[in-house]
Amino acid sequence: MKSTNILLTVCLTLSLSVAAWAQQLHYVVNLNDRSGDSFKVTIQIQGKLGKQPIIYQFASTAPGTYQVMDMGRFVRKFEVLDNKGRPVEVEQVSVNQWEIKKPEKVRTIRYEIAETWDTPVQENPIYLMCGSSIEDDHVLINGQTVFGYFHGKQQAPFTIELLYPEGWKVGTALNRNEQGYWLANNYDHAVDSPILLGNLTYAKDEVGGAQIDVYTYSATGKINSTTLLSAMKDMLNAASDFLNGLPVERYTFLFHFSDKSAGAWEHSYSSEYILKEGEWNEQMKNSVLSIAAHEFFHIVTPLNIHSEIIEHFNFVKPTPSQHLWLYEGTTEWAAHMMQLRGGLISLDEFLQRWGRKAYVDSRYFDSNYSLVALSLNSYTAEGQKQYSNIYYRGALVASLLDIRLLELSNGKRGLREVILELINKYGASKPFPEDKFFDIFVEMTYPEIGDFFDRYVKNAEPLPLKEYFNKIGIDFKAGDSASPAPAFVPMEHPTEAQLRLREAWLKNLPLR
Repeated sequence: MKSTNILLTVCLTLSLSVAAWAQQLHYVVNLNDRSGDSFKVTIQIQGKLGKQPIIYQFASTAPGTYQVMDMGRFVRKFEVLDNKGRPVEVEQVSVNQWEIKKPEKVRTIRYEIAETWDTPVQENPIYLMCGSSIEDDHVLINGQTVFGYFHGKQQAPFTIELLYPEGWKVGTALNRNEQGYWLANNYDHAVDSPILLGNLTYAKDEVGGAQIDVYTYSATGKINSTTLLSAMKDMLNAASDFLNGLPVERYTFLFHFSDKSAGAWEHSYSSEYILKEGEWNEQMKNSVLSIAAHEFFHIVTPLNIHSEIIEHFNFVKPTPSQHLWLYEGTTEWAAHMMQLRGGLISLDEFLQRWGRKAYVDSRYFDSNYSLVALSLNSYTAEGQKQYSNIYYRGALVASLLDIRLLELSNGKRGLREVILELINKYGASKPFPEDKFFDIFVEMTYPEIGDFFDRYVKNAEPLPLKEYFNKIGIDFKAGDSASPAPAFVPMEHPTEAQLRLREAWLKNLPLR
Protein backbone atom coordinates (compact mmCIF):
# COMPACT_ATOMS: atom_id res chain seq x y z
CA MET A 1 0.00 0.00 0.00
CA LYS A 2 1.71 3.13 -1.22
CA SER A 3 1.39 6.41 0.71
CA THR A 4 0.33 9.72 -0.80
CA ASN A 5 0.89 12.94 1.11
CA ILE A 6 -1.30 16.00 1.16
CA LEU A 7 0.04 19.07 2.89
CA LEU A 8 -2.56 21.54 4.12
CA THR A 9 -0.56 24.74 4.50
CA VAL A 10 -1.55 28.22 5.57
CA CYS A 11 0.11 31.43 4.43
CA LEU A 12 -2.16 34.23 5.60
CA THR A 13 -1.65 37.51 7.39
CA LEU A 14 -2.22 36.96 11.10
CA SER A 15 -3.34 39.24 13.87
CA LEU A 16 -0.56 40.70 16.02
CA SER A 17 -1.26 38.31 18.87
CA VAL A 18 -0.97 35.29 16.60
CA ALA A 19 1.94 36.70 14.62
CA ALA A 20 3.92 36.95 17.83
CA TRP A 21 3.51 33.20 18.22
CA ALA A 22 6.06 32.40 15.56
CA GLN A 23 6.30 28.60 15.57
CA GLN A 24 4.60 26.45 12.99
CA LEU A 25 2.46 23.44 13.87
CA HIS A 26 2.51 20.52 11.48
CA TYR A 27 -0.05 17.74 11.90
CA VAL A 28 0.56 14.31 10.41
CA VAL A 29 -2.46 11.95 10.28
CA ASN A 30 -1.54 8.42 9.28
CA LEU A 31 -4.56 6.99 7.48
CA ASN A 32 -2.56 4.04 6.20
CA ASP A 33 -2.74 2.74 9.76
CA ARG A 34 -6.46 2.40 10.34
CA SER A 35 -6.16 -0.18 13.11
CA GLY A 36 -8.28 0.14 16.22
CA ASP A 37 -10.71 2.53 14.51
CA SER A 38 -8.56 5.46 15.63
CA PHE A 39 -6.70 8.34 14.04
CA LYS A 40 -2.96 8.34 14.76
CA VAL A 41 -1.93 11.98 14.94
CA THR A 42 1.52 13.51 15.33
CA ILE A 43 2.09 17.23 15.84
CA GLN A 44 5.55 18.50 14.94
CA ILE A 45 6.34 21.85 16.54
CA GLN A 46 8.84 24.22 15.00
CA GLY A 47 9.86 27.01 17.36
CA LYS A 48 8.89 27.32 21.02
CA LEU A 49 5.55 27.32 22.75
CA GLY A 50 6.70 29.67 25.52
CA LYS A 51 7.60 29.05 29.17
CA GLN A 52 4.24 29.20 30.90
CA PRO A 53 2.13 26.02 31.15
CA ILE A 54 -0.20 25.81 28.18
CA ILE A 55 -3.47 23.97 27.52
CA TYR A 56 -4.04 21.78 24.48
CA GLN A 57 -7.78 21.90 23.84
CA PHE A 58 -10.12 19.45 22.12
CA ALA A 59 -13.53 20.74 21.06
CA SER A 60 -16.51 20.64 23.41
CA THR A 61 -18.80 21.35 20.45
CA ALA A 62 -18.70 22.79 16.94
CA PRO A 63 -20.64 25.41 14.96
CA GLY A 64 -23.97 24.21 13.62
CA THR A 65 -24.14 21.02 15.72
CA TYR A 66 -26.05 22.44 18.71
CA GLN A 67 -24.93 19.47 20.77
CA VAL A 68 -22.29 18.69 23.40
CA MET A 69 -19.49 16.71 21.74
CA ASP A 70 -16.63 16.60 24.30
CA MET A 71 -14.09 15.20 21.86
CA GLY A 72 -11.64 14.58 24.70
CA ARG A 73 -13.74 11.48 25.49
CA PHE A 74 -12.36 9.88 22.34
CA VAL A 75 -8.65 10.48 23.03
CA ARG A 76 -6.90 7.17 23.73
CA LYS A 77 -3.30 8.29 24.14
CA PHE A 78 -1.69 11.67 24.61
CA GLU A 79 2.05 12.05 24.98
CA VAL A 80 4.44 14.98 24.72
CA LEU A 81 8.12 14.64 23.77
CA ASP A 82 11.19 16.89 23.67
CA ASN A 83 13.71 17.14 20.83
CA LYS A 84 15.38 13.90 21.96
CA GLY A 85 12.15 11.95 22.21
CA ARG A 86 12.00 12.13 26.00
CA PRO A 87 8.64 12.59 27.75
CA VAL A 88 7.56 16.08 28.82
CA GLU A 89 5.17 16.29 31.75
CA VAL A 90 1.52 16.59 30.74
CA GLU A 91 -1.67 16.28 32.76
CA GLN A 92 -5.29 15.88 31.67
CA VAL A 93 -7.08 18.58 33.67
CA SER A 94 -10.60 18.19 32.23
CA VAL A 95 -12.41 16.04 29.73
CA ASN A 96 -11.16 18.13 26.80
CA GLN A 97 -7.95 19.71 28.14
CA TRP A 98 -4.35 18.58 28.54
CA GLU A 99 -1.95 20.90 30.38
CA ILE A 100 1.68 20.85 29.26
CA LYS A 101 3.88 21.84 32.20
CA LYS A 102 7.08 22.87 30.39
CA PRO A 103 6.02 23.83 26.88
CA GLU A 104 9.42 25.31 25.97
CA LYS A 105 10.78 21.75 25.76
CA VAL A 106 8.06 20.41 23.47
CA ARG A 107 8.90 19.33 19.95
CA THR A 108 6.40 16.54 19.32
CA ILE A 109 2.91 15.64 20.50
CA ARG A 110 1.40 12.27 19.69
CA TYR A 111 -2.12 11.10 20.33
CA GLU A 112 -4.72 8.64 19.13
CA ILE A 113 -8.33 9.69 18.88
CA ALA A 114 -11.08 7.17 18.16
CA GLU A 115 -13.52 7.59 15.34
CA THR A 116 -16.96 8.60 16.55
CA TRP A 117 -19.12 6.41 14.33
CA ASP A 118 -18.12 3.06 15.81
CA THR A 119 -17.14 4.17 19.32
CA PRO A 120 -19.96 3.75 21.87
CA VAL A 121 -20.43 6.51 24.48
CA GLN A 122 -22.71 6.65 27.52
CA GLU A 123 -24.24 10.05 26.78
CA ASN A 124 -24.23 12.82 24.17
CA PRO A 125 -23.72 10.63 21.09
CA ILE A 126 -22.37 12.62 18.17
CA TYR A 127 -24.45 12.98 15.02
CA LEU A 128 -22.93 10.86 12.24
CA MET A 129 -22.64 13.80 9.85
CA CYS A 130 -20.70 15.74 12.51
CA GLY A 131 -18.42 12.84 13.40
CA SER A 132 -15.57 10.79 11.98
CA SER A 133 -15.24 7.38 10.39
CA ILE A 134 -12.38 5.11 9.31
CA GLU A 135 -13.01 2.24 6.92
CA ASP A 136 -10.90 0.23 4.51
CA ASP A 137 -12.08 2.13 1.44
CA HIS A 138 -12.79 5.62 2.79
CA VAL A 139 -12.38 8.05 5.69
CA LEU A 140 -14.51 10.95 6.93
CA ILE A 141 -12.82 13.75 8.88
CA ASN A 142 -14.67 16.60 10.53
CA GLY A 143 -11.96 18.88 11.86
CA GLN A 144 -13.12 19.03 15.48
CA THR A 145 -13.11 15.21 15.72
CA VAL A 146 -9.40 14.89 14.94
CA PHE A 147 -7.63 18.19 15.66
CA GLY A 148 -7.27 20.42 18.69
CA TYR A 149 -5.53 23.73 19.32
CA PHE A 150 -3.50 25.54 21.99
CA HIS A 151 -5.38 27.96 24.24
CA GLY A 152 -5.18 31.49 22.95
CA LYS A 153 -4.05 30.30 19.54
CA GLN A 154 -7.35 29.43 17.92
CA GLN A 155 -6.53 31.80 15.05
CA ALA A 156 -3.03 30.40 14.50
CA PRO A 157 -2.39 28.47 11.27
CA PHE A 158 -1.28 24.86 11.14
CA THR A 159 -0.40 22.40 8.41
CA ILE A 160 -1.83 18.93 8.00
CA GLU A 161 -0.22 16.03 6.21
CA LEU A 162 -2.52 13.13 5.42
CA LEU A 163 -1.00 9.75 4.65
CA TYR A 164 -3.44 7.57 2.73
CA PRO A 165 -3.57 4.77 0.14
CA GLU A 166 -2.67 5.39 -3.46
CA GLY A 167 -5.67 5.94 -5.70
CA TRP A 168 -7.89 7.62 -3.10
CA LYS A 169 -9.56 10.90 -4.05
CA VAL A 170 -9.87 13.79 -1.59
CA GLY A 171 -13.00 15.93 -1.39
CA THR A 172 -12.88 19.18 0.59
CA ALA A 173 -13.68 22.87 0.23
CA LEU A 174 -10.09 23.78 1.09
CA ASN A 175 -8.15 25.44 -1.72
CA ARG A 176 -4.71 24.62 -3.07
CA ASN A 177 -1.79 26.95 -3.61
CA GLU A 178 0.50 26.80 -6.64
CA GLN A 179 2.63 24.15 -4.96
CA GLY A 180 -0.39 21.91 -4.69
CA TYR A 181 -0.84 22.35 -0.95
CA TRP A 182 -4.26 22.73 0.65
CA LEU A 183 -4.86 26.02 2.48
CA ALA A 184 -6.59 26.60 5.83
CA ASN A 185 -6.29 29.78 7.83
CA ASN A 186 -7.00 28.74 11.42
CA TYR A 187 -8.70 26.18 13.64
CA ASP A 188 -12.17 27.52 12.82
CA HIS A 189 -11.47 27.10 9.11
CA ALA A 190 -10.26 23.53 9.62
CA VAL A 191 -13.46 22.67 11.51
CA ASP A 192 -15.48 24.40 8.81
CA SER A 193 -13.90 22.28 6.06
CA PRO A 194 -14.69 18.55 6.36
CA ILE A 195 -12.68 16.07 4.33
CA LEU A 196 -14.05 12.96 2.67
CA LEU A 197 -11.45 10.74 1.07
CA GLY A 198 -11.26 7.27 -0.37
CA ASN A 199 -12.82 5.49 -3.34
CA LEU A 200 -14.89 8.44 -4.49
CA THR A 201 -16.47 9.63 -7.72
CA TYR A 202 -16.15 13.27 -8.73
CA ALA A 203 -18.05 15.72 -10.95
CA LYS A 204 -18.04 19.50 -11.37
CA ASP A 205 -19.95 22.27 -13.12
CA GLU A 206 -20.46 26.03 -12.93
CA VAL A 207 -23.67 27.60 -11.66
CA GLY A 208 -24.36 31.26 -10.97
CA GLY A 209 -20.69 32.16 -11.28
CA ALA A 210 -19.61 29.48 -8.77
CA GLN A 211 -17.78 26.22 -9.38
CA ILE A 212 -19.75 23.32 -7.94
CA ASP A 213 -17.76 20.21 -6.93
CA VAL A 214 -19.41 16.92 -5.98
CA TYR A 215 -17.57 14.04 -4.30
CA THR A 216 -19.44 10.82 -3.55
CA TYR A 217 -18.72 7.66 -1.62
CA SER A 218 -21.19 4.92 -2.52
CA ALA A 219 -20.73 1.61 -0.71
CA THR A 220 -22.26 -0.37 -3.57
CA GLY A 221 -21.48 2.00 -6.42
CA LYS A 222 -25.16 2.58 -7.18
CA ILE A 223 -24.91 6.36 -6.92
CA ASN A 224 -22.25 8.59 -8.45
CA SER A 225 -21.35 12.27 -8.51
CA THR A 226 -22.41 12.85 -12.11
CA THR A 227 -25.93 11.64 -11.35
CA LEU A 228 -26.15 13.77 -8.21
CA LEU A 229 -24.88 16.92 -9.88
CA SER A 230 -27.30 16.50 -12.77
CA ALA A 231 -30.17 16.06 -10.30
CA MET A 232 -29.20 19.18 -8.35
CA LYS A 233 -28.62 21.47 -11.32
CA ASP A 234 -32.15 22.94 -11.41
CA MET A 235 -32.10 23.46 -7.63
CA LEU A 236 -28.77 25.26 -7.84
CA ASN A 237 -30.03 27.49 -10.64
CA ALA A 238 -33.16 28.25 -8.59
CA ALA A 239 -30.93 29.21 -5.66
CA SER A 240 -28.89 31.46 -7.93
CA ASP A 241 -32.05 33.17 -9.20
CA PHE A 242 -33.35 33.56 -5.64
CA LEU A 243 -30.09 35.21 -4.54
CA ASN A 244 -29.28 37.12 -7.75
CA GLY A 245 -26.18 34.96 -8.19
CA LEU A 246 -24.33 32.74 -5.75
CA PRO A 247 -22.25 34.58 -3.09
CA VAL A 248 -19.37 32.06 -3.27
CA GLU A 249 -16.71 31.26 -5.86
CA ARG A 250 -16.68 27.52 -5.18
CA TYR A 251 -18.90 25.12 -3.27
CA THR A 252 -18.31 21.45 -2.47
CA PHE A 253 -20.88 18.72 -1.84
CA LEU A 254 -19.66 15.63 0.04
CA PHE A 255 -22.02 12.65 -0.18
CA HIS A 256 -21.71 9.40 1.78
CA PHE A 257 -24.12 6.59 0.86
CA SER A 258 -24.10 3.37 2.89
CA ASP A 259 -26.40 1.48 5.27
CA LYS A 260 -26.52 4.51 7.60
CA SER A 261 -28.75 7.56 7.31
CA ALA A 262 -28.35 10.60 9.53
CA GLY A 263 -28.94 13.72 7.48
CA ALA A 264 -26.56 16.51 6.61
CA TRP A 265 -24.35 19.22 8.06
CA GLU A 266 -23.78 22.64 6.56
CA HIS A 267 -20.50 24.53 6.30
CA SER A 268 -19.54 27.87 4.80
CA TYR A 269 -18.30 26.51 1.48
CA SER A 270 -19.38 22.89 1.63
CA SER A 271 -21.93 20.50 3.05
CA GLU A 272 -21.80 16.79 3.82
CA TYR A 273 -24.56 14.20 3.62
CA ILE A 274 -24.82 10.84 5.36
CA LEU A 275 -27.64 9.05 3.56
CA LYS A 276 -28.93 5.50 3.23
CA GLU A 277 -28.02 3.92 -0.07
CA GLY A 278 -30.65 2.52 -2.38
CA GLU A 279 -31.71 2.47 -5.98
CA TRP A 280 -31.57 5.91 -7.56
CA ASN A 281 -35.17 6.76 -8.37
CA GLU A 282 -37.51 9.74 -8.29
CA GLN A 283 -38.24 9.34 -4.59
CA MET A 284 -34.57 9.29 -3.63
CA LYS A 285 -33.85 12.17 -5.98
CA ASN A 286 -36.54 14.33 -4.36
CA SER A 287 -35.28 13.43 -0.89
CA VAL A 288 -31.70 14.37 -1.74
CA LEU A 289 -32.82 17.62 -3.37
CA SER A 290 -34.88 18.64 -0.34
CA ILE A 291 -31.97 18.12 2.02
CA ALA A 292 -29.39 19.66 -0.32
CA ALA A 293 -31.52 22.76 -0.93
CA HIS A 294 -31.59 23.48 2.81
CA GLU A 295 -27.89 22.87 3.41
CA PHE A 296 -26.84 24.81 0.34
CA PHE A 297 -28.80 27.88 1.41
CA HIS A 298 -26.55 28.10 4.45
CA ILE A 299 -24.19 30.00 2.14
CA VAL A 300 -26.42 32.89 3.25
CA THR A 301 -27.01 32.08 6.90
CA PRO A 302 -24.72 31.80 8.72
CA LEU A 303 -21.90 32.31 6.15
CA ASN A 304 -22.91 35.82 5.09
CA ILE A 305 -25.26 36.74 7.96
CA HIS A 306 -24.15 35.68 11.44
CA SER A 307 -23.56 37.05 14.91
CA GLU A 308 -20.30 37.56 16.75
CA ILE A 309 -20.94 34.30 18.64
CA ILE A 310 -20.63 32.41 15.36
CA GLU A 311 -17.72 34.54 14.11
CA HIS A 312 -15.65 33.88 17.24
CA PHE A 313 -16.82 30.41 18.14
CA ASN A 314 -16.21 29.12 21.66
CA PHE A 315 -14.87 25.56 21.33
CA VAL A 316 -14.22 25.38 25.09
CA LYS A 317 -17.77 25.95 26.34
CA PRO A 318 -20.96 25.66 24.27
CA THR A 319 -22.34 29.19 23.84
CA PRO A 320 -25.75 29.37 22.15
CA SER A 321 -26.97 32.16 19.91
CA GLN A 322 -30.58 33.32 20.17
CA HIS A 323 -30.86 33.56 16.39
CA LEU A 324 -31.52 29.98 15.33
CA TRP A 325 -34.77 31.35 13.89
CA LEU A 326 -32.51 33.03 11.30
CA TYR A 327 -29.84 30.37 10.80
CA GLU A 328 -32.16 27.37 10.53
CA GLY A 329 -35.78 28.58 10.39
CA THR A 330 -35.22 31.14 7.65
CA THR A 331 -32.95 28.74 5.79
CA GLU A 332 -35.63 26.04 5.82
CA TRP A 333 -38.20 28.54 4.53
CA ALA A 334 -35.88 29.73 1.77
CA ALA A 335 -34.96 26.18 0.69
CA HIS A 336 -38.62 25.48 -0.15
CA MET A 337 -39.51 28.98 -1.33
CA MET A 338 -36.73 29.06 -3.89
CA GLN A 339 -37.97 25.72 -5.27
CA LEU A 340 -41.50 27.12 -5.52
CA ARG A 341 -40.41 30.32 -7.24
CA GLY A 342 -38.02 28.37 -9.47
CA GLY A 343 -40.82 26.12 -10.70
CA LEU A 344 -39.31 22.97 -9.19
CA ILE A 345 -42.44 22.33 -7.11
CA SER A 346 -46.04 23.41 -7.57
CA LEU A 347 -47.98 25.66 -5.23
CA ASP A 348 -50.03 22.63 -4.16
CA GLU A 349 -46.86 20.72 -3.23
CA PHE A 350 -45.51 23.71 -1.29
CA LEU A 351 -48.77 24.05 0.63
CA GLN A 352 -48.80 20.32 1.41
CA ARG A 353 -45.30 20.65 2.87
CA TRP A 354 -46.40 23.61 4.97
CA GLY A 355 -49.43 21.68 6.17
CA ARG A 356 -47.12 18.92 7.40
CA LYS A 357 -44.97 21.50 9.19
CA ALA A 358 -48.03 22.94 10.94
CA TYR A 359 -49.11 19.43 11.94
CA VAL A 360 -45.72 18.48 13.40
CA ASP A 361 -45.41 21.81 15.23
CA SER A 362 -48.84 21.43 16.85
CA ARG A 363 -48.64 17.73 17.70
CA TYR A 364 -45.07 16.94 18.71
CA PHE A 365 -43.60 20.00 20.43
CA ASP A 366 -44.28 22.24 23.41
CA SER A 367 -46.46 25.11 22.15
CA ASN A 368 -45.17 27.35 24.95
CA TYR A 369 -41.52 27.02 23.88
CA SER A 370 -40.46 30.09 21.90
CA LEU A 371 -37.87 30.05 19.14
CA VAL A 372 -35.51 32.12 21.28
CA ALA A 373 -35.94 29.71 24.20
CA LEU A 374 -35.28 26.83 21.81
CA SER A 375 -32.09 28.57 20.67
CA LEU A 376 -30.72 29.44 24.10
CA ASN A 377 -31.42 25.95 25.47
CA SER A 378 -30.23 24.04 22.42
CA TYR A 379 -27.26 22.52 24.28
CA THR A 380 -29.38 21.20 27.15
CA ALA A 381 -31.33 17.95 27.35
CA GLU A 382 -34.56 19.95 27.62
CA GLY A 383 -33.71 22.08 24.62
CA GLN A 384 -32.74 19.10 22.51
CA LYS A 385 -36.28 17.73 22.88
CA GLN A 386 -37.58 20.91 21.23
CA TYR A 387 -34.70 21.56 18.85
CA SER A 388 -36.11 19.88 15.74
CA ASN A 389 -39.06 22.27 15.80
CA ILE A 390 -36.77 24.94 14.36
CA TYR A 391 -37.39 23.23 11.00
CA TYR A 392 -41.17 23.32 11.49
CA ARG A 393 -42.25 26.28 13.61
CA GLY A 394 -39.11 28.14 12.52
CA ALA A 395 -39.99 27.80 8.85
CA LEU A 396 -43.64 28.73 9.50
CA VAL A 397 -42.56 31.89 11.34
CA ALA A 398 -40.26 32.83 8.45
CA SER A 399 -43.21 32.45 6.07
CA LEU A 400 -45.35 34.73 8.23
CA LEU A 401 -42.51 37.26 8.42
CA ASP A 402 -42.21 37.21 4.62
CA ILE A 403 -45.95 37.82 4.17
CA ARG A 404 -45.97 40.61 6.77
CA LEU A 405 -43.04 42.36 5.09
CA LEU A 406 -44.73 42.08 1.70
CA GLU A 407 -47.94 43.49 3.14
CA LEU A 408 -46.20 46.46 4.76
CA SER A 409 -44.28 47.25 1.56
CA ASN A 410 -47.24 46.82 -0.80
CA GLY A 411 -45.65 43.72 -2.28
CA LYS A 412 -42.27 45.28 -3.04
CA ARG A 413 -40.03 43.92 -0.30
CA GLY A 414 -40.33 40.54 1.37
CA LEU A 415 -37.98 38.46 3.48
CA ARG A 416 -35.84 37.57 0.44
CA GLU A 417 -35.14 41.23 -0.28
CA VAL A 418 -34.24 41.95 3.35
CA ILE A 419 -31.90 38.96 3.35
CA LEU A 420 -30.11 40.31 0.27
CA GLU A 421 -29.78 43.70 2.00
CA LEU A 422 -28.34 42.00 5.07
CA ILE A 423 -25.77 40.20 2.91
CA ASN A 424 -24.63 43.57 1.56
CA LYS A 425 -24.62 45.12 5.02
CA TYR A 426 -22.62 42.35 6.69
CA GLY A 427 -21.18 39.53 4.59
CA ALA A 428 -18.81 36.70 5.47
CA SER A 429 -16.26 38.79 7.38
CA LYS A 430 -18.53 41.17 9.35
CA PRO A 431 -20.71 39.71 12.13
CA PHE A 432 -23.76 41.44 13.51
CA PRO A 433 -24.03 42.16 17.27
CA GLU A 434 -25.81 39.24 18.93
CA ASP A 435 -27.92 41.33 21.30
CA LYS A 436 -28.91 44.05 18.81
CA PHE A 437 -29.94 42.14 15.72
CA PHE A 438 -33.68 42.26 16.35
CA ASP A 439 -33.45 46.06 16.64
CA ILE A 440 -31.28 46.25 13.51
CA PHE A 441 -33.79 44.20 11.53
CA VAL A 442 -36.66 46.42 12.69
CA GLU A 443 -34.71 49.59 11.80
CA MET A 444 -34.12 48.19 8.31
CA THR A 445 -37.80 47.36 7.85
CA TYR A 446 -40.86 48.58 9.76
CA PRO A 447 -41.77 49.27 13.43
CA GLU A 448 -44.52 46.63 13.20
CA ILE A 449 -41.84 43.93 12.79
CA GLY A 450 -40.72 44.59 16.36
CA ASP A 451 -44.15 43.48 17.56
CA PHE A 452 -43.92 40.43 15.27
CA PHE A 453 -40.59 39.39 16.83
CA ASP A 454 -41.89 39.96 20.35
CA ARG A 455 -44.93 37.77 19.79
CA TYR A 456 -43.72 34.92 17.57
CA VAL A 457 -39.93 34.69 18.00
CA LYS A 458 -39.11 35.92 21.49
CA ASN A 459 -42.40 34.57 22.82
CA ALA A 460 -44.61 31.69 21.72
CA GLU A 461 -48.00 33.15 20.95
CA PRO A 462 -50.16 30.96 18.70
CA LEU A 463 -49.11 31.53 15.10
CA PRO A 464 -51.64 33.56 13.06
CA LEU A 465 -51.47 31.14 10.13
CA LYS A 466 -55.06 31.71 9.01
CA GLU A 467 -54.90 35.50 9.32
CA TYR A 468 -51.59 35.87 7.45
CA PHE A 469 -52.15 33.34 4.66
CA ASN A 470 -55.58 34.86 4.06
CA LYS A 471 -53.70 38.01 3.04
CA ILE A 472 -52.43 36.09 -0.03
CA GLY A 473 -55.70 34.35 -0.76
CA ILE A 474 -54.87 31.05 0.90
CA ASP A 475 -57.08 29.57 3.58
CA PHE A 476 -55.70 27.65 6.57
CA LYS A 477 -57.72 24.88 8.15
CA ALA A 478 -56.31 23.88 11.53
CA GLY A 479 -57.94 20.45 11.46
CA ASP A 480 -60.63 18.82 13.55
CA SER A 481 -61.76 15.36 14.64
CA ALA A 482 -63.01 14.55 11.15
CA SER A 483 -59.90 15.85 9.35
CA PRO A 484 -57.08 16.25 11.89
CA ALA A 485 -54.31 17.28 9.51
CA PRO A 486 -53.85 21.05 9.06
CA ALA A 487 -54.17 22.21 5.46
CA PHE A 488 -53.40 25.31 3.40
CA VAL A 489 -55.86 25.66 0.49
CA PRO A 490 -56.06 28.40 -2.19
CA MET A 491 -59.34 30.31 -1.91
CA GLU A 492 -61.85 29.82 -4.71
CA HIS A 493 -62.70 33.52 -4.96
CA PRO A 494 -59.80 35.66 -3.65
CA THR A 495 -60.10 39.43 -3.83
CA GLU A 496 -58.00 41.53 -6.16
CA ALA A 497 -55.91 42.70 -3.21
CA GLN A 498 -55.25 39.11 -2.14
CA LEU A 499 -54.27 38.13 -5.68
CA ARG A 500 -51.88 41.08 -5.99
CA LEU A 501 -50.14 40.15 -2.75
CA ARG A 502 -50.05 36.48 -3.75
CA GLU A 503 -48.47 37.43 -7.07
CA ALA A 504 -45.77 39.35 -5.19
CA TRP A 505 -45.31 36.34 -2.89
CA LEU A 506 -44.91 34.05 -5.91
CA LYS A 507 -42.83 36.63 -7.78
CA ASN A 508 -44.97 36.55 -10.94
CA LEU A 509 -45.24 32.78 -11.16
CA PRO A 510 -48.49 31.57 -12.73
CA LEU A 511 -51.24 31.52 -10.11
CA ARG A 512 -52.20 27.89 -9.54
